[in-house]
Amino acid sequence: MTSLDEVRSLLREFPVVDGHNDLPWALREQVRYDLAARDIAVPQNEHLHTDIPRLRAGGVGAQYWSVYVRSDLPGAVPATLEQIDCVRQLIDRHPADLRAALTAADMEAARAEGRIASLMGAEGGHSIDNSLGTLRGLYELGVRYMTLTHNDNNDWADSATDEPKAGGLSAFGREVVREMNRLGMLVDLSHVAATTMRAALDTSSAPVIFSHSSARAVCDHPRNVPDDVLERLSANGGMAMVTFVPKFVLQAAVEWTLAADENMRAHGLHHLDTSPGAMEIHRAFEERHPRPVATVSTVADHLDHMREVAGIDHVGIGGDYDGTAFTPEGLSDVSGYPNLLAELLDRGWSRADLAKLTWKNAVRVLSAAEDVARELQATRAPSHATIESLDG
Repeated sequence: MTSLDEVRSLLREFPVVDGHNDLPWALREQVRYDLAARDIAVPQNEHLHTDIPRLRAGGVGAQYWSVYVRSDLPGAVPATLEQIDCVRQLIDRHPADLRAALTAADMEAARAEGRIASLMGAEGGHSIDNSLGTLRGLYELGVRYMTLTHNDNNDWADSATDEPKAGGLSAFGREVVREMNRLGMLVDLSHVAATTMRAALDTSSAPVIFSHSSARAVCDHPRNVPDDVLERLSANGGMAMVTFVPKFVLQAAVEWTLAADENMRAHGLHHLDTSPGAMEIHRAFEERHPRPVATVSTVADHLDHMREVAGIDHVGIGGDYDGTAFTPEGLSDVSGYPNLLAELLDRGWSRADLAKLTWKNAVRVLSAAEDVARELQATRAPSHATIESLDG
């Protein structure tokens, strides 16, 4: 039996839980949510990283769909609601393959049914517009994690890619974390500054996650997780889900990406734009300046390091498909997960290790957050604090 055969056997029992996929935003950008125009029931290789045939080929059993909106977009709350609506429509259109999931038990039920558990994560605290009531509303609509920031600071938390303002988390930011704990919404620390990571770990009584981040010791990018934070995941019970984005996993890609982003801005485009026109500009830049290419091995190097520092119980996968212009060789779309797992198997990871990486850790973390929420709800009422009352 080859490594790939062994991996495919494993995935039938313990499929991949992926922490972050930006398909809803890609559908907004490409077809303004016209799901018939990008029918994911059939291959969409020319337009998307994600469709149901490739999810099946990749052994995906649960997906956190990102309900991301850009932090500079006016009207972040209604735009987030549109993203949630998109996910719900996707689930309704494909009931044989997708199952709405709100809990760890729902994830297990989907696995038993052979369907892909579909969860949601909001990417950036700007999506609540400084309102704990809005946070609770997102939870009621099915959002099960919130990334505290995106690329820019918000009023109460510092981003990894912005100038420090809050000193990590403000008093209101810490209250946001406590209210997320009370709800059972996972605190996601991808995108946040290291000071914010540490402040959230100091505040949270539930496990935290990094939905799509890699190891800073392997690739020195501020989006990645420093070793001292990885070390704290064992005591916290949380997990770091490795991302595949080349500029976060390959050091040579960091400088190249800075130049590529500047080229996008010179053409009047946002550097995260993945629309067809923007991708043409990307490709033209790449022809003039060949791109350093990450591989499956590059990503495996991060997972080896993360397992060594955080422990096997605290690692996972968050590819960031349809949220990045470029992907590593062998991980070009959501069908590629078996290639990564085969590489890890060849490096000495056991079947039990891989089962934790793909399925068990993510289910355990959500279940633990639910346990904490039940305890907190018995003693704490919903918080009605405001940013004005706590931060002045």
